Amino acid sequence: MRKIIPWCPDNGVPLSNATLRLHSQRIDVPTYDRSTLQRGVVHIGAGNFHRAHQAVYFDDLACMGISNEWGVTGVSLHSRDVKDLLSPQDGLYTLVQRGHDRQSARVVGSIGSYHYAPNDRPAVRAALTDPQTHVVSLTITGNGYFLDPTTGEFDVDNPDVRADLSASNCYTTAWAYLTEALDLRRRAGTAPFTVLCCDNIADNTQAARTALVSFAALKDPGLARWIDTYVAFPSTMVDRITPQTSNAERQFVERTFGIADKWPVLTEPYRQWIIEDTFSDGRPPLDEVGAEFVADVSDHKLVKTRLLNGTHIALACLATLAGYQRTDEAMRDPVIFGYVEQLMRDEIQPLLPAVPGMNTPDYRNTLLARLSNPKMSDQLSRLARRGSSKVSSFLLPSLQEAIAQGRPHTLLMLALAGWARYLRGYDLKGSKIRIDDPQSTLLTKLATMEGNRPDALLRHEIFTELRLIPTFTDRFGDMIADIDGHGVIPTLRRALRDDARELVS
Repeated sequence: MRKIIPWCPDNGVPLSNATLRLHSQRIDVPTYDRSTLQRGVVHIGAGNFHRAHQAVYFDDLACMGISNEWGVTGVSLHSRDVKDLLSPQDGLYTLVQRGHDRQSARVVGSIGSYHYAPNDRPAVRAALTDPQTHVVSLTITGNGYFLDPTTGEFDVDNPDVRADLSASNCYTTAWAYLTEALDLRRRAGTAPFTVLCCDNIADNTQAARTALVSFAALKDPGLARWIDTYVAFPSTMVDRITPQTSNAERQFVERTFGIADKWPVLTEPYRQWIIEDTFSDGRPPLDEVGAEFVADVSDHKLVKTRLLNGTHIALACLATLAGYQRTDEAMRDPVIFGYVEQLMRDEIQPLLPAVPGMNTPDYRNTLLARLSNPKMSDQLSRLARRGSSKVSSFLLPSLQEAIAQGRPHTLLMLALAGWARYLRGYDLKGSKIRIDDPQSTLLTKLATMEGNRPDALLRHEIFTELRLIPTFTDRFGDMIADIDGHGVIPTLRRALRDDARELVS
């Protein structure tokens, strides 16, 4: 990235193809002819994370002259904001990378068009059936897969699924659009695209395959068999901390870089993309720009999700109860920092496999630095979203394995106790907490039924294994009571001492 030239005028210049030359005087802009960029990728869910992660890799391919075949068409299923705000900017947006001691910015041009599916169904269909489209990638969150959290089976009775089975003009789910497009491609003799799930969900290759094949089977069993046979569903591991964009960030971009950008993205310098090397029809050369193709992503994903995503939910709930709102604020508290460090080092990492080419202790230390970055602070409320899915996928497996192996697990239990107390919907001072979770009503009811006794909550299906462990319920309840009665920091401080003694003994 080039050195940033300070911006002085009072008003920024709007971002568009016509203003790129002006902006190039201060930051990096696309150097390729965007009009010749072929749209080889359709991405469903073109929010902040996609624009900070996958779209940047594809922009790198074009900027470096490696390939012009992998431009992106962005599709939104539920919000028209991305299209309304970025289409007037010709799809361009500013990406700012903020490290501890330096920052850099660039304009990303790999997304050529955005479609709001409910209003633009013909354009979405055209993009998905275009023979030049080789990959359809997804960041639709775990809720968009309609999978039962316990069985992993597709929820055929979900209202959105049922509605899409009978709809003909407009769909709600990604699976209806993909089923229709693949059916049209099959009939036309066009090769199927690869379905590339980039969501942080357990076994995302199987999740995407199950959702698509199951939906297709409800429409046409023969099509479902064809999809299961010929469509590739590579597993992926994605990593880049990307908070929401607020008005403060928009003003920062305008003030610092002179760009009046309606939806910039601010993110950290770190990024990682590990992809299973299996594709239906052409593989983008992403390894030329920093991504890594491997035969099996499972161990890479396990290390990342257990250490980062598991720690995220632990930090989010406990730090919120302690009175913090952002990650860097919480990590400046020496007790919380010590808890996060010891949780990853002593209780989670020993459960993880060795991954060839990956230095797990170095990765762990990188996570501590990333979570502490004051220039790239994330909202704890965002990290706590969809907590039931994150706890069941990223936290409970570590806790269950530690108990089964007789390893220390006090800090893992405290993370779970913090979530249980968080679910009540108010912090330790009585201020309201918004529980952003598909099961929020049920979970809050269970978490508040018996005070600090967790018996009702433990009847939830995600705790099937834990509630059968002798003494677990009593110890878990004592931890919730300690947090509620003594506060987060004193409880963590005592637990850190006890955990250290347990390790020594």
